[in-house]
Amino acid sequence: MSSFEPTEQRLAFTCRQYPAFPRQPAVLVRLVKHIYKRVHDDANAQLRPWGINHAEYNLLMMLYGTAGYTLNPSQLAGAAGEKSANITRLADGLCDKGLVERASSDADRRKVALTLTKAGVAMIEDFLPGICALLQRQAAALAPREMAQLEKLLKKFLDGLDRG
Repeated sequence: MSSFEPTEQRLAFTCRQYPAFPRQPAVLVRLVKHIYKRVHDDANAQLRPWGINHAEYNLLMMLYGTAGYTLNPSQLAGAAGEKSANITRLADGLCDKGLVERASSDADRRKVALTLTKAGVAMIEDFLPGICALLQRQAAALAPREMAQLEKLLKKFLDGLDRG
């Protein structure tokens, strides 16, 4: 039995109970949720030796992927898909670990800039080989053409949610 089969059985029962229930959209949303949980759990296990979690990793990678390794909290929230309050909490933890530093923005002293430290960059470059291998394993069941197709479809799905 696949790990998703019990969910499919519950959806089938729900559809029998309430025939107007939109099975296909419900399956897609639940699959995304199941995939997110597995990806999140796998990443947490991979990152545990570095003392960070998946949410912290995402912030570090958003900074790493930015010229100058610097973003303000609202930019970071948008890039990482996190709420502002969570960005503050996560940034506090990363600052406490010496991976990120806070400073006044050069453009506006009222704004805060979050920047990767040398220790943060070094940690990222230390864990990236394992993360790259994990990402390859997670997508191994898909051919390159299928990955491109899935990427296109997921972006279309996300755009549809944004239009809401």
